[in-house]
Amino acid sequence: MFSLATASIIGFSCLTAVSAAPFTYNNNPLGNNFPNPSPSQTTQIELQAHAAAHGPSPTTITSLEWVAFNELSEVAFFTELIANITNNVPGYIFDTEIDTRNYILTALTAVQAQEELHALNANLAVKKNTGGVILPCEYNFPVNNIEEAIEFASLFTDVVLGTLQDVVTLFGEDGDAGLIRGVASVIGQEGEQNGFYRNLLNKIPSALPFLTASTRAYAFSAVNQLFVVPGTCPNVTTTGTVGPFDIDLPVFDTLTVVTQNIQPKSQTLSFTFDLPAGGAKPEWKSDYSGLELVLINQQNAPVIESLTNVQLSSNLKTITFDALFPFNGTTFGNGLTLAVITPAGETFTDIDSIANVTIFGPGLIEVN
Repeated sequence: MFSLATASIIGFSCLTAVSAAPFTYNNNPLGNNFPNPSPSQTTQIELQAHAAAHGPSPTTITSLEWVAFNELSEVAFFTELIANITNNVPGYIFDTEIDTRNYILTALTAVQAQEELHALNANLAVKKNTGGVILPCEYNFPVNNIEEAIEFASLFTDVVLGTLQDVVTLFGEDGDAGLIRGVASVIGQEGEQNGFYRNLLNKIPSALPFLTASTRAYAFSAVNQLFVVPGTCPNVTTTGTVGPFDIDLPVFDTLTVVTQNIQPKSQTLSFTFDLPAGGAKPEWKSDYSGLELVLINQQNAPVIESLTNVQLSSNLKTITFDALFPFNGTTFGNGLTLAVITPAGETFTDIDSIANVTIFGPGLIEVN
């Protein structure tokens, strides 16, 4: 056995002590940027240490990237909305007294700044763990007046509130519970926002006792489908290969809810989707009975409906179909409903099991 006692015999006792310069931030003999090393330097430290540093899981990093991505789109939306109101763009001119206009502008200005801080907070965490940040895309928001803008703000806030449920659940599952408190505070803040939007729309401030669940993949898909200009996102892959600064989430093919102004009653709704480049898959069957519509509302078990009256467009690229929306006002239908298409015959245990097999979606349905 090699011991310190043996070492002293073979020569350690005759060494002369030499004083080294003190280890400070400006005098780092390690040859890296410790205590703030780059990702590549961190990897080298981990290799030398024979273990990885404890840090957020890859799933957590993806969640932080999604938060930054989403908040950047919200900053863009509210910046544009405030500019339209301030500049009296047609459709954004108030017929009411000046106090109402000023009140709404004051509230929206605060919301815009709050979304900026949400984005900055998420991106600081992303940069700390990846060395990069999530950058904004170009956006084209599908609104033409103040009422449409507030309705749209309420709709995507509903999706965000559902998706942050997913984020905090994943934080807990992956051992990153220390991040939950901050995100939970954002959930409350976004809820305050949505109560304001709903009040402006003459709705009761709170839609449901238990808000509809969503997932990061559904929210990521919805933003990319609804208002991102395709090909303009630096952190969204267009090749299918996820790069080091790409967000590792899927963008599903679009499912469009054709029926508008959906009323609170049981009814048949119309939907449409475009076939993928390779056309319909054999397992979907010629009558598309190999697919089913899954409706996610509140925290309840999903409702599964068949595709009926299926029609193929003359160019053989677009499918239109009908499906029942069995509104009952209690266990199904109020607030936000996510509509997605999955293979028929699947067994679902939770919303993640639905997202894992989703082909088209999410279509967004809002009923009050």
